[in-house]
Amino acid sequence: RGRGETVLLVEDEPAILNLTKTLLERLDYLVLPAATPAQAISLADSHQGQIHLLLTDVVMPEMNGQDLAERLHVRLPNLKVLFMSGYPADVIAHRGHLAVGVHLIQKPFTIHSVAAKLRAVLDS
Repeated sequence: RGRGETVLLVEDEPAILNLTKTLLERLDYLVLPAATPAQAISLADSHQGQIHLLLTDVVMPEMNGQDLAERLHVRLPNLKVLFMSGYPADVIAHRGHLAVGVHLIQKPFTIHSVAAKLRAVLDS
């Protein structure tokens, strides 16, 4: 379970964004939902409190998740990052969308798997 941490959630599919937001809120996270990377950057700039973790899709039309994470790290150097994707990890790595050794969860995920992965990343 969450400990009140704030998660910046970025997902360009509205149904997945809403479902994931609901799951994370049930796990006691404060969720800042964004449908685009630009919206995520804007939320990060305007949010008054700390943002503990970025949970972002890897492949998005405007900007990929890795580029978004790099941009946000300039503003939030302690930000933890968990990527999510429906593509297999080897496909994502082969296409250069993600660096080696990053935290990744495959979609679709269960509430239990995302809870465990979030806690592991936040505690790392």
